[in-house]
Amino acid sequence: MKNGFRQSMAWLHTWTGLLVGWVLLLIFMAGTASYYREEISRWMRPELPRSTVGADQAAANALAFLRQKAPQAESWNVSLPDARNPAMRTFWRNPESMVMPPAEGEKRRRRGGGRFGDATLDPNTGREVSARETRGGDFFYRLHFDLHYIPVIWARWIVGFCAMFMLVAIVTGVITHKKIFKDFFTFRPEKGLRSWLDFHNVSAVMALPYHAMITYTGIVTLMFLYLPWGVKAAYPNDEEAFFNDAFARLAEVEGPAQGRAAPLPIQQLLDSARRHWDGAEVAGFVVYRPGAANSVVDIQQRDGGRLSIDTPSLRYDAVSGALLGASPQAGGATRTRGVMYGLHLARFADWGLRALFFLSGLVGCLMVASGVVLWAVKERPRHAKAGRTGFGLRLVDALNIGAVAGLPIAFAAYFWGNRLLPLQMAERPAAEANVFFWAWGAALLAAFVWPRRMMWTWQLYIGAAAFALLPLLNALTTPTHLIAAIADGDWVLAGFDLAMVAFGAMLACCAWRMQRWQPPLGAAEKKRRQQAAAMEARA
Repeated sequence: MKNGFRQSMAWLHTWTGLLVGWVLLLIFMAGTASYYREEISRWMRPELPRSTVGADQAAANALAFLRQKAPQAESWNVSLPDARNPAMRTFWRNPESMVMPPAEGEKRRRRGGGRFGDATLDPNTGREVSARETRGGDFFYRLHFDLHYIPVIWARWIVGFCAMFMLVAIVTGVITHKKIFKDFFTFRPEKGLRSWLDFHNVSAVMALPYHAMITYTGIVTLMFLYLPWGVKAAYPNDEEAFFNDAFARLAEVEGPAQGRAAPLPIQQLLDSARRHWDGAEVAGFVVYRPGAANSVVDIQQRDGGRLSIDTPSLRYDAVSGALLGASPQAGGATRTRGVMYGLHLARFADWGLRALFFLSGLVGCLMVASGVVLWAVKERPRHAKAGRTGFGLRLVDALNIGAVAGLPIAFAAYFWGNRLLPLQMAERPAAEANVFFWAWGAALLAAFVWPRRMMWTWQLYIGAAAFALLPLLNALTTPTHLIAAIADGDWVLAGFDLAMVAFGAMLACCAWRMQRWQPPLGAAEKKRRQQAAAMEARA
């Protein structure tokens, strides 16, 4: 630690940011992409048709499919399409008696004779859509807090640890920069270390409220993992009861099916729910004991403009249409947690606010990236004086290249894998994720082999080309290319292709700047050159 409070805070800011900076960059980049997870999933499943029918007709089509596909199921779950996601997802749970044991040496397929089944439907017809298997944007969503290839619990502990370091870095950064708002309006280009520090300050202050909010609420979303002792003390034998009470959930539906009876048309129940919610839209519904005389339907409200992630539900008798119950009123602590969770996910945001969240996330990525690069820029003169580059600086240089320039290559490679991998490939979603990490691993390996400035340039150019050529790849492999999407007015698909071109252009600009960048001369070198020029002039 250094002498003086601000010096100590500066030391703490440097090391809390550096030690986890590369993992934080992955978390920030994946989390930022998650704001458009529905749009990414839409682009990665180009076979999905656009919905042209209302929610009521789509719900009726889904139930007609489920009656034929899973008539003996214990429950049906339907997620209705919306403006961002045109697909209609259905899930069902089969009775234990219908579960088929897998053949020897064969894994049980989810859609086969297993306990659970699912299907993606065309909401216009109710027919199953044969779309490519992919995790789409959900891959980035899970990646930013579950990482990959490691147990989920360990991953979430690692992410929480990094988030705490990030929170400390934010607080200590504010304390360190006593002229923080003046620094926000100060940028001095072509000044070496001073330029990097100015850029880091600007990117930090530009979205400071967002950085603090997203870091703190990210920790709150996993608070029951990090602080489980209160739940265990109050509900030692039934943690599920705690979550039902705390999150104002409807009680579980229990008891076997009794008799048979024709249900009311689903449209009547959806209309009743909308009236109860003063016109709010429906996100989906669950039918328990379908076809039975004691069948019930749970209807969930769509997030819409609600700040909280916790949305109300209603339970109806599927035969008589009587309202059986509603999700209980949440307490103050539950509402607070729901609002914080909602702020983190930003499902309430319209297109403009979502774009602002996305841009703030990109600024956060720049803040983290400039922070880890800044450390190397500050250390390099000291190593140059010693006449050798130490292991620590070489390690940081390699990690900086592999993370800052290599991660964009991995993101683009994930989209390339979606278009190039065989459509009927087994475990295709896992293969797409492998493409992401193989590409990132190759970038990291190249950076460790040759951690030089030219490697920055090459990787940035590769990332630029990978993003910019995605619309061309899309046009060569699917009929939903940019021109067709614009002609059809499908701005989700068109916007994705245009965004890829924009990212490619930005990376190309960075590569061009890096290729032509020359380090500024130090004071001693400037003086030496001035003396040499003066001597030449006198001669």
